[in-house]
Amino acid sequence: MRKKIAAGNWKMFKTPQETREFLRAIKSLPPPSCEVVIAPTYLCLDAAVSESAGTFVQIAAQNCYSQNQGAFTGEISPAQLRASGVTHVILGHSERRHVFKESDQDINKKCNLALKEGLLPIFCVGEQLAERKTGQLRSVLEKQILYGLEGIDLPAADKFVIAYEPVWAIGTGETATPEDAQEAHAFLRELMGRTAGADFAQKVRILYGGSVKPGNTAALTAKPDVDGVLVGGASLDVDSFGQIIAAVRIQG
Repeated sequence: MRKKIAAGNWKMFKTPQETREFLRAIKSLPPPSCEVVIAPTYLCLDAAVSESAGTFVQIAAQNCYSQNQGAFTGEISPAQLRASGVTHVILGHSERRHVFKESDQDINKKCNLALKEGLLPIFCVGEQLAERKTGQLRSVLEKQILYGLEGIDLPAADKFVIAYEPVWAIGTGETATPEDAQEAHAFLRELMGRTAGADFAQKVRILYGGSVKPGNTAALTAKPDVDGVLVGGASLDVDSFGQIIAAVRIQG
């Protein structure tokens, strides 16, 4: 059985002190049945790693660069992240693709290096509203997967995670229905079977992201191919994120 994940992407919110206070509250919850991952800003990673040490909470970075050192002002390398105690890194998030114009090739380089440095990527894919309305869902996902993961030995990438994020549902209050999510996740699993083999396709965990809330988590994660959630705004509040963690359906 694939162990499900509740991951919180804090984007550009919270100070180090607010991060410590949040984690002190969240780690006091009963140990959950799902994995819990939180991705604060770079500035808050040290506070998050130290405060979560020895608990069920794992810490992710929200991005990384495609080289480990050099004259790249403002960038953070996978090696630096790993040395700081980070275990995961979010790559290919829609905001990185559409606001910061990262290409599939850029994301591919980051993913390759992150894996080599022992980080666990949460690799994000998803379509925009116009693409969905014009029937391009599958072609968009296939392109992002094939180009973004080109050259990566996925069967050797233990515990690799994919996150499906329909761009039109991120921060809008709109959420894909559980049936919409299941359709996209089933296609992604079938695609991974074609590209990386049936065994890997059955092991890879695929999260849903896009206006996830306490009230829709159980229905989403009850679907057989939805292996957890990648949460934005609702992960910033301890009570809300705690309810989401508790609502993740361990069995569909």
